[in-house]
Amino acid sequence: MDTENKMKNALENVKTRLINIRAGRANPALLNGIMVSYYGTPTPIQSLANINAPEARQLLIKPFDRSCIKDIEKAINEANIGINPTNNGEMVILTIPELTEDRRKEYVKIARSIGEEGKVALRNIRQDAKDEIINAKYPEDEEKLFLEDLQELVEKYNKLIDEEIKNKESELMQI
Repeated sequence: MDTENKMKNALENVKTRLINIRAGRANPALLNGIMVSYYGTPTPIQSLANINAPEARQLLIKPFDRSCIKDIEKAINEANIGINPTNNGEMVILTIPELTEDRRKEYVKIARSIGEEGKVALRNIRQDAKDEIINAKYPEDEEKLFLEDLQELVEKYNKLIDEEIKNKESELMQI
């Protein structure tokens, strides 16, 4: 059923957006979406360098081509992720600052709003599927079964979104 695929996509979207909320811990996914101008061509940072987290609060970005270190630094600064890069001539080092209590609470609010947006997407998908079922002119008992299955599917994905949000909240509030 196409509806379940749409719901899976909505859940994946929530997961992807939650990864980008930093929890005071180094995660290479923080750099997803950062494009570096490499010889005039916007290139994803992951294509230009190895990125690893040797410590809980540090990311090391080791470019395959040392000549692009300055470009990587510039792209990270322009991405405005709240972390200042430093370089030692061979790699770019990102030290993730410790989060304050207020900042953690703010991130929890952002995580909850992402979850709510995911649930709104699920409701919209449900409404579209419901309209399709009703417009298909099934016999009444079949229509009722399809609508019940649809509701179960929505409840399943709502629970999955709630679990993702709860996990992110506990990660954010962990010191």
